[in-house]
Amino acid sequence: MTRKLYYEDSHMARFCAPVTGCVETKKGWEITLSATAFYPEGGGQACDLGTLGGLRVLDVQERGEDVIHLCDGPLTPGETVEGAIDWDRRFRLMQSHAGEHIVSGIVCRRFGWHNVGFHMGADCITIDFDGPIPADALPEIEAEANRAVWANLPIHCTVPSPEELPNTVYRTKRPLPWPVRIVEIPGVDSCACCGVHVKQTGEIGLIKLFSCVKFHQGVRIEMACGSQALELLNGVYDQNRQVSQAFSAKILETGAAARKMNDRLAAAEFRATALERRIFDTIAQSYAGRGNVLHFEEGLTPNALRELADRIGSVCGGTAAVFSGTSVCLVNKSGDVKALGDALKRELNARGGGKPGYFQGSIQGEIPQIRAFFDTIW
Repeated sequence: MTRKLYYEDSHMARFCAPVTGCVETKKGWEITLSATAFYPEGGGQACDLGTLGGLRVLDVQERGEDVIHLCDGPLTPGETVEGAIDWDRRFRLMQSHAGEHIVSGIVCRRFGWHNVGFHMGADCITIDFDGPIPADALPEIEAEANRAVWANLPIHCTVPSPEELPNTVYRTKRPLPWPVRIVEIPGVDSCACCGVHVKQTGEIGLIKLFSCVKFHQGVRIEMACGSQALELLNGVYDQNRQVSQAFSAKILETGAAARKMNDRLAAAEFRATALERRIFDTIAQSYAGRGNVLHFEEGLTPNALRELADRIGSVCGGTAAVFSGTSVCLVNKSGDVKALGDALKRELNARGGGKPGYFQGSIQGEIPQIRAFFDTIW
């Protein structure tokens, strides 16, 4: 049985304990100690990493009454070793977990929804709730959550006795058998949880909610806490600073500048499309009555390629075969181009399809090969 120091002091980053077992496995050495401050994976929280007796701790899992440390080397049973937790990582996880409690507690109290899914990722936290939350409620939830952070409330972790548990009010999706560990933030949340948390809400620093989207029968909130939130917001600020410089706009006016630029681009695209159509008409008229036509035009989008081929096919009186880069479009207004498309697939490794008078796809052949192919059939 391993004594769980992480429950006795969540801020213990270094400790010493005797080795009680060491077993080699395919993944490394499974080491047990008489006591450990390494938190094993559980409760939606990732395990701690760090070093144990100078070895790297690769994974930590709970197995029955024991905590198993997977290390990259062996230790001798009976020797006392020092454990050192990757504290920055642990503290970041504790900030995130405590922040999740605050947000879940607020949502449960205000809307009655339960947290039915929780994941702490490298970039953000996601929480899944079993009911809808109005989008305009997100700023209110965030503001209330941060007021709880700034109040620097104590976070209490207790295990009520079998007699006390039935009268203990706490947030849970289903009845739990004793023993139940309760994590309480006064006035904010009381929840059954086996994870480790900061000691005061002020240690969370900041809670930032980013999105709330429909997920299954409820919603998924994306958020970040503490150092994770700071890193994300710094990244967002840096991106916005670059946008500000590109648009020559003030840092808080980049949205308006982007919308203005989009309007300009839309107008320019409209004009360009009109000019492109006039050019297509001119090209098409140059082939009027010519019968079968082979035409190359660089830089066309798939839509523009199809439009040019259609215009040529409308006036040439035969099949219009138009190529742009690796794209091809065949059009015959009164005939079938399937046989020609099949020949392109066979001879020039073309791919694509369409209907009797239309074929569009891609081709691997170069212009000289394409010309040579059509010279043999037209």
